[in-house]
Amino acid sequence: MVVPQFLFSDGKFLKQDKLLISPNNRSFRYGDGFFETMKWFKGKIQLEQLHLERLFSTLATLKFKPPTYFTSEYIVNAVNELVAKNQHHQLARVRVTIYRGDGGIYDDQNHFPHLLIQTWPLNEMNNRLNENGLEIDIYAAAVKQADHFSLLKTNNYLGYAMAALWAKEQHLNDAVLLNPQGNLADATIANIFLVTNGLIQTPALSEGPVSGVMRKYVLKQLRERGYEINEGVVTPSDLLNASEVFLTNAIYGMRWVKQCGKSAYSHQLVPHLYKEIIAPLFV
Repeated sequence: MVVPQFLFSDGKFLKQDKLLISPNNRSFRYGDGFFETMKWFKGKIQLEQLHLERLFSTLATLKFKPPTYFTSEYIVNAVNELVAKNQHHQLARVRVTIYRGDGGIYDDQNHFPHLLIQTWPLNEMNNRLNENGLEIDIYAAAVKQADHFSLLKTNNYLGYAMAALWAKEQHLNDAVLLNPQGNLADATIANIFLVTNGLIQTPALSEGPVSGVMRKYVLKQLRERGYEINEGVVTPSDLLNASEVFLTNAIYGMRWVKQCGKSAYSHQLVPHLYKEIIAPLFV
């Protein structure tokens, strides 16, 4: 029997095919909103506090004015109720979208944060390190800006969307975007890390990557364990000459890359990092 799927919209549980926005919606017109992608595992949102910190920080940065009931508890309860209603028993992907309502670009605005939550079942393979290495390459047609908003997961996602389409056309698993200076920003759905002679590098937030929750968690764990870390400028040459490359995001944690363009990578350190840092999240 097919289980009907539901979504949560501004306090109501609705069937997932319910039409929700008007043609004048600012998120639809201008990308005026943001989203948070989370993994739900065994009754709890993984890295819940980090997700909520980023969500409410973004809410303030984008000048939303939430009502008093719009709290962390309200959002977490809605997620858990929706997961239960959609009968995800062990593992699920959760997307929380927050967006402004109708209006033109200069109209007086109602800054109420409309809340949309969706969930999907997630394969348990997302709780394991990938057996086959990813194949990626640099996508040069889109430039990831490095500004006050580049670290946010906004609904204006066109560059990443085009990079993902290109990657699929090239039979790749992901694509890397560069910033205006021609240095690495991030991948379409992940942050990027390089390993070179024991040094672990990742683009600094000032270089334009999204401020990933898993990125933040992994960096903290690496530092606590005494690894040599460099958050800074990472060039395409650094990428092509690295010994190992891995990607991080909230859904799969960490995945190793076997090839970028003509450069091939080993995966000696990454399995150890996965076992040490990511695997304990799934206990």
